[in-house]
Amino acid sequence: MGGDAHPTHDHGRGGSSEVWEVLLPLTAVLLLAGAYLLLVHRAHGRNPVRRWSRWRTAGFLTGCALLGAALLPPVSTFAHQDFRGHMAQHLLIGMYAPLALVLGAPVTLLLRTLPAARARRPTGLLHRRPVRVATHPVSALVLSTGTLAVLYSTPVYNATMDAPGLHRLVLAHFLLSGCLFAHAIAGPDPAPGRPGVPARLVALGVAVAAHATLSQLMYGGFLIDVRAPVSQVQGGAELMYYGGDIAELLLAGALVATWRPSPRRCARTVAVHQSLPALGRLLLKPFMRPG
Repeated sequence: MGGDAHPTHDHGRGGSSEVWEVLLPLTAVLLLAGAYLLLVHRAHGRNPVRRWSRWRTAGFLTGCALLGAALLPPVSTFAHQDFRGHMAQHLLIGMYAPLALVLGAPVTLLLRTLPAARARRPTGLLHRRPVRVATHPVSALVLSTGTLAVLYSTPVYNATMDAPGLHRLVLAHFLLSGCLFAHAIAGPDPAPGRPGVPARLVALGVAVAAHATLSQLMYGGFLIDVRAPVSQVQGGAELMYYGGDIAELLLAGALVATWRPSPRRCARTVAVHQSLPALGRLLLKPFMRPG
């Protein structure tokens, strides 16, 4: 961590370059939102009775809005000039937008729009071993949270400041790994082989501890290689600490809201409930009057 001025990206000084820096992410976000709304329309056309949840749609569109806010000015401009802006962009792209996008259940929506024969292929893909490994909470934890130590404790972050292409790759990694982790913890989409709630809570707890530890090391300037003024690094560390906590609390709330007991457990619960009246009559029989 140094006290020198924070470097800025060299995106070109021409006006056309600045236009593309706005036009490309805006177009991508609008296409993403439009594709989702098109799937919603097709799902309603295939089954008008079983309407797609408006909350799911609102969640996905909120994720698109958060993603657009992170990729467009003023946040994107702030991120190029100040480490605190970078951290705000990281939180939006890597934690808040992924949670909202995942809660939109895009895979489930896609499966609803496909005929049964065509839906077997993506469903079978979800059961493949590489996909099951990648969507496991431990794998998602390593890809999303574990790589942060590599980014900020090595020269990688400083390299992104001098290479716009590398910076875009890092942002794409934030988004994809964030979606992967949100899906592994609380995603409503199908996830064959996903462990139970206790294991997912442990993974979430490890993520909370890792974020807190890294942000505290960053604030103190220990084991951190970020070429920026101390005030910016400490401000970014505070954003990571408090903003990460809020995002992880939201993720925990989503886990509780989307949790469904397994069919076996439901069957056991129903059997117990059905046996309670008979058991109660049996226990009370000695105290009941005949006739």
